[in-house]
Amino acid sequence: MEKSVVVRVERKVRHKLYGKYVKTSVKYLADDPENSCNIGDTVLIEECRPLSKRKRWRVKTILEQAV
Repeated sequence: MEKSVVVRVERKVRHKLYGKYVKTSVKYLADDPENSCNIGDTVLIEECRPLSKRKRWRVKTILEQAV
């Protein structure tokens, strides 16, 4: 997957019945035209027109580089 990245967004959701907080995650495919993202980077993505079957997001900036 050149020029593409998989971005996982995690959030905590409260369980309806038990009230305990549960971590849920969603994966998005984002376009990275410069191929500058690495594994573990924190990125900011923005919605754009459909670029392929599953790719509807574009990497806007890299907030934090992975060590």
